[in-house]
Amino acid sequence: MVEAWYMDESQEDQRAPHRLEPNRAVSLEQLRRLGVAYRRLDADNYETDPRLKEIREAENYSWMDIITIHKDKLPNYEEKIKTFYEEHLHLDDEIRYILDGSGYFDVRDKDDKWIRISMEKGDMITLPAGIYHRFTLDENNYVKAMRLFVGEPVWTAYNRPADDFPSRKQYMKFLAEEAQ
Repeated sequence: MVEAWYMDESQEDQRAPHRLEPNRAVSLEQLRRLGVAYRRLDADNYETDPRLKEIREAENYSWMDIITIHKDKLPNYEEKIKTFYEEHLHLDDEIRYILDGSGYFDVRDKDDKWIRISMEKGDMITLPAGIYHRFTLDENNYVKAMRLFVGEPVWTAYNRPADDFPSRKQYMKFLAEEAQ
């Protein structure tokens, strides 16, 4: 099951857990209020999983690929790791399904504080368009993930500040409505 918590301010190794002392856990409901959706699936049978097929059809996830993030598998590994960890947003939702390994997605809450979401095999996350976020491996230094898209994939990340994009404005409107 996914676990999330507020992060400390340490600038040390990004792959460390970075939990506050004492720990401040974040619930799935708190993530939902940020627009973050979570599902747990059967990663051992992703190729034939009827639940994944149902999700893809319901959400119009018509395109997918699989990425392995490991120093021996990903070209320009060190550069990619740095890029993934830069705070950014996308104009479309970001959907990731962890097939093996583990890593962290960090998202900003409504007060601009970092929340770290620990992802492992079987976890699927949807980050809404316009949310500031970043990704890093954890100390295991390996993840294999399915990337899902509605239509053709768009890989463009817009580093912060990117507040003038319509997707960011729409996301901020969503947060304001959730707060009421």
